Amino acid sequence: MPKISLIIPVYNVQNLLSRTLQSCTNQTFKDIEIIIIDDKSEDESLNVALEFAKKDQRIKIFKNDKNLGTFASRNLGVLRSSADFVMFLDADDFLHLRACEIAICSMKPELDLLCFDAFVHRVKTKQFYRFKKDEIFTQKQFLEFLIKQRHFCWSVWAKVFKKDLILKIFEKIDIFEKLCYGEDVLFCYIYFMFCKKIAIFKECLYYYEFNENGRYENKNKEILWQNYQDKKRSLGILKSIKNDFWEFNKKFFLILEKEIKSLEGRL
Repeated sequence: MPKISLIIPVYNVQNLLSRTLQSCTNQTFKDIEIIIIDDKSEDESLNVALEFAKKDQRIKIFKNDKNLGTFASRNLGVLRSSADFVMFLDADDFLHLRACEIAICSMKPELDLLCFDAFVHRVKTKQFYRFKKDEIFTQKQFLEFLIKQRHFCWSVWAKVFKKDLILKIFEKIDIFEKLCYGEDVLFCYIYFMFCKKIAIFKECLYYYEFNENGRYENKNKEILWQNYQDKKRSLGILKSIKNDFWEFNKKFFLILEKEIKSLEGRL
């Protein structure tokens, strides 16, 4: 059984997918599986993935019968995974070649989540979170740490999750909720509910590519509307979840509401 499952939802990324998959197949730590969920791509993405799968038996490809969105596709990838640890990768980004090696060496039995830093590339390449040092937090300490950060650690990328805890998330939500925006916040928020110990690391394992045709850089009104609707839906689900994060929730929901208001002004 592989030690880590790399889960990649794929939709219309034919020009960038090869780089993504090369970063997975060339990992220095070999005991992995690479799970691709094709979300009814309309370009050559699936064929690109199939060519890679011919050369590497660790690649497993699953095809959605209809377009389900990023959230549901990732969740289906988890259900089809076989490793105890899960890492998520967007199909237009890529991994440091030692990402899995570093992740597996950093995981300790008492840790429920590993958060690494990432490089982001727009005009220049910069570190994203800029963690000052490696630290281990309790759940309460981590939430206090989060609220002080310039960039919330809400993306599912650059993290190592435990599959058994992800399956607990699935008991709390509809895993087929069709979300392409705001899905990371929803997923991570509920996952944090089940964490006792969380570690952050200064090391960058992930390369995030700002893509002008991607979901977050796109100025297309239809896409902006979907972004707005999805984030409203995600916030609504978050507010319906019962937990004891009261102080954190007051500040956190206000930040999300401001973000949604900002999106509304761009429509």
